[in-house]
Amino acid sequence: MSAIYILWLRELKKYSRSRAQIIASMGQPLLYLLVLGFGLGPVFEKAGSGNYRQFISPGIMGMTVLFTSVFSGIALLWDRQFGFLKETLVAPVPRIQVMIGRTLGGATVAMIQGTLIVIVCLLVGFRPVSLAMVPLGFVFLGLIATVFAALGTAIGSSLQDMQGFQLIMNFLVLPIFFLSGALFPLNNLPKALAVVTALDPLSYGVDGLRATLIGVSHFGAVTDAVVLVCVAAALLCLGAWRFSKIEI
Repeated sequence: MSAIYILWLRELKKYSRSRAQIIASMGQPLLYLLVLGFGLGPVFEKAGSGNYRQFISPGIMGMTVLFTSVFSGIALLWDRQFGFLKETLVAPVPRIQVMIGRTLGGATVAMIQGTLIVIVCLLVGFRPVSLAMVPLGFVFLGLIATVFAALGTAIGSSLQDMQGFQLIMNFLVLPIFFLSGALFPLNNLPKALAVVTALDPLSYGVDGLRATLIGVSHFGAVTDAVVLVCVAAALLCLGAWRFSKIEI
């Protein structure tokens, strides 16, 4: 357990030391929130769907956690390149503890980043429908962070170098975000698109955030939570298996 704590703490220290990274990671969420939120707001309201910034804010929170948690797992590549991973793996510590510590650290960093975006959303006009439901919203943020930190660990354990990074970014992470319903409602979609969005784990995370924060849900909060827990368990097992196969 001490190894898990040390690796978890290391991830937090890396994050706290990188102020430039913190500022840079806020850029994309702010772009979506401000440009799309204010730009498409009148169109969304004219369609009778209410306030678009209120609708999009949970999606931007989910997006922030997605990118931060996945990238924290892919940071394994940097540790492998600079030798830190070798030093960790030769230590007399079970690899499962190393994997859990890194994954929990990445998920915690993603939660911190998501909390910063929650504050930004509040500043631009987002208002939860019930303060009592806000803690449940953070539970969904935690589930999203765990799911995709485990996915990032599985990816980082499978790649040998940074050459595959852009491939993962363009053909996995971005589709996960755009198909999650973060930017558009999931109701009345074409059948093929509805099937694809239902297979996207982030769809359930964003839907859970909307259910708890603005009282709007497509799948139902209970379904969202069950799916995320099951996917998190599956990806943690996959990440642990791939991490155990790393050769140094």
